Amino acid sequence: MIEIESKTMGAELTSIKVNGVQKLFQGERVKSENGEIYWGRQAPILFPIVGKLKNNKTYIDGKEYFMNQHGFARDMNFKVIEKTNNLHRYVLEYNNDTIRKYPFKFKLYVEYLVKGNDLNVNYIVENIDNKEIVFGIGGHPAFCLDVSLNDYYIEFEENEEKATVLMLKDGLISNDKINLDDILEKRKILKLSKDTFLKDAIIFKNLSSTKVSLNSYSNGKILDFCFKDFPFLAFWSKVNAPFVCIEPWYTTADNYDNCEVNYCNKENMLHLKVGEKFNCGYTIKFN
Repeated sequence: MIEIESKTMGAELTSIKVNGVQKLFQGERVKSENGEIYWGRQAPILFPIVGKLKNNKTYIDGKEYFMNQHGFARDMNFKVIEKTNNLHRYVLEYNNDTIRKYPFKFKLYVEYLVKGNDLNVNYIVENIDNKEIVFGIGGHPAFCLDVSLNDYYIEFEENEEKATVLMLKDGLISNDKINLDDILEKRKILKLSKDTFLKDAIIFKNLSSTKVSLNSYSNGKILDFCFKDFPFLAFWSKVNAPFVCIEPWYTTADNYDNCEVNYCNKENMLHLKVGEKFNCGYTIKFN
């Protein structure tokens, strides 16, 4: 049995309990032995950018715009459309504040749907402008790790023979070449340790898999994470923190060395015509 809770701020999930056991990291409630908060968020929605813009700025139609990492949606109040035990639906519509940061008129719908042992997370972006809109989108859920980080590993559904690994430098995509065999054991297993995320998130593209599992050597499989709609999958945590984020992305941060200053020309951005809707989502399957 899955029970979920969410809040209007950022339309963010705040609790996923499976048979009474909390599976979602509890954010600012969880502190280190020194009383420091590891990470104040839980499952933010990344929109209309994923990652960072170089110097937090970009250009749209020749005008300069500023936007913080992962965009503004996670820090805005959404409107509740529907809220039942098994279905939470929210919407965020453009306003004067968003137009100052991002000159497009949009509606962003977020849906959390519980079906049996599955939690389906869906995003819909609607273009209500009189021109094409351009955006990125992604998820950032953090899952509890109850014992030592060394006890956990991520297993990919397929052997990843053609995958590419991207790393970050100051929050931007690095051009450093990463050997896949240095990251994935047998091209399939990502072992977690205190050193895994010393250089920030690990990002994969060109994956054969559409599903990964989070596993414990002590307790077996914890969950399956299905991300078939998304071309990028990232993993991240804070050093020694009791959580790991599994992040499906449609776009990435700017490149550290070769930044495209024109927002609409950035690689992998989504372009949506007038009146159209874009739909994507992921599913978390609990055991």
